[in-house]
Amino acid sequence: MSPVTIIGVIILTLTLCGTFGYRQFALQSQKAEYAKQITDLKKQKKQLSKEKEDLKDFREYVKTDEYAEEIAREKLGLIHKGEILFVPEER
Repeated sequence: MSPVTIIGVIILTLTLCGTFGYRQFALQSQKAEYAKQITDLKKQKKQLSKEKEDLKDFREYVKTDEYAEEIAREKLGLIHKGEILFVPEER
């Protein structure tokens, strides 16, 4: 083999190794980013599951007489028969 051929093979081998090394580094960076996204999505899923449960509980609460009475008192200003409503004076 001639020295030019050997140098050519060495250059080609170094180029391939460099290309594969760079690609490996890029894939590792991408893998780390995807792992972070997965972690964030799992946190978001957990939070949304809790919100879903809270909404389910509130939906059940809305169906109760207690909720109807609360709304009647707070929003509509209604009171039970025989109750006296005290309103503070404004200063």
